[in-house]
Amino acid sequence: RRAVVARCAVVARTRAVASTGRKARLVASAVPAAGAAGAAVSDTQARSLRLGVLLLNLGGPERPADVEGFLYNLFSDPDIIRLPKLLTPLQGFLANEIARSRAPKSRAAYESIGGGSPIVRITNQQAEALEAELRGRGVEAKVFVGMRYWHPFTEEAVDEIKQFAPTRLVILPLYPQYSISTSGSSLRVLDKIFRQDKTTWSPLKIDHTVVSEWYQRPGYLQAQADLIKEQIATLSDAERGSLKIMFSAHGVPESYIEAGDPYQKQIEECCTLIMDRVGDNVEWVLSYQSRVGPVQWLQPYTDTVLEELGKSGLQNLVVVPISFVSEHIETLEEIDIEYRELALESGIKKFLRVPALDCNPAFVRDLADMSLEALERPSLRVAEAINLSVIGDQSSSEDDPQVPVKFGFNQSAETLNGRIAMLTLAALAAGQYLSGPGASQLFSLMR
Repeated sequence: RRAVVARCAVVARTRAVASTGRKARLVASAVPAAGAAGAAVSDTQARSLRLGVLLLNLGGPERPADVEGFLYNLFSDPDIIRLPKLLTPLQGFLANEIARSRAPKSRAAYESIGGGSPIVRITNQQAEALEAELRGRGVEAKVFVGMRYWHPFTEEAVDEIKQFAPTRLVILPLYPQYSISTSGSSLRVLDKIFRQDKTTWSPLKIDHTVVSEWYQRPGYLQAQADLIKEQIATLSDAERGSLKIMFSAHGVPESYIEAGDPYQKQIEECCTLIMDRVGDNVEWVLSYQSRVGPVQWLQPYTDTVLEELGKSGLQNLVVVPISFVSEHIETLEEIDIEYRELALESGIKKFLRVPALDCNPAFVRDLADMSLEALERPSLRVAEAINLSVIGDQSSSEDDPQVPVKFGFNQSAETLNGRIAMLTLAALAAGQYLSGPGASQLFSLMR
């Protein structure tokens, strides 16, 4: 829907990464100074380099007819619903029943934003722009899109990559901050594919590396700050006297953070770095949206913060969807419709929303820089990127954070199609409740 601006910026740090064998090696990330020229390759490097870049994202139904199939893919994934071993034959049946029962209400949510999710279209546009930028720098490059739960699936992208036969492959999850429920989920699929065909994906044939998070990149931070400044500039001096910036990030269960997921820390650091660039002593707050069920998710919750701000007499609010790469159901429906209505009802007079991140030229240039800079560092393999989290090897269900869950969906839960973290709760609940007395509560998903 709206044109959106760049997200990205180069990560400066040296980090110990646990490998599959749980040994550590250092991965150094070099960061160019602010304002430095974009990363480039020499003529010699360009002649020998055949670069593939894989953009990973969630995916989403593009038409109302896609919704049920999209839901089925979500719930039939064993990484989303982990059933006890004795019940794994029920995986398909359970997924089909939940998808069938939830599809009508989910379709209605998508109808409210035009009939489908724009996330596939936007990600494809990003891929096209990135490829053009890389080729403009003299690199023989092709950019691929792999979606987690809808076309083009990660498996489809992998087939295309094999046909292109790159000498190097950069894997870019389109999430600035790392979480096991976003980047981790997408990377686990890719790791499984690589393990099943070790010959093709041997580093001797296709040397791949992962950019696991990029929330500290100066370009990304500045782009976000500039977007915020643009919204502030629409306010009069008097209106700025009663103004606050609210960052709204996708929530995850607190138990994930307690188990070692770095997401919350990265979100908090990211917001602080952005506001350092906004300056002018503008007050701000961080909140988390898209929770579901009675368990504790990261707080404060966005809806609660909106009510409190309204009661405090705040007149003007600028909302920043900090953890989202593009416009989709959480921005277009949850923020623009649900939260806007709640804010106005709570007494806030002016509700402004910073556009989500899309194909802004600065963003595309930063993606290109990120891709080329990754080639200069020691390769970070998919399995190693997964293990960045102290939770451990995500292929083992015993390592997953155990969350006691009781389900009770509210209206916001109709946007669950785009919420990987929320669906991870369903995975945990399935294992706990189908083997215990809470089965009836789990099947509330079907109502």
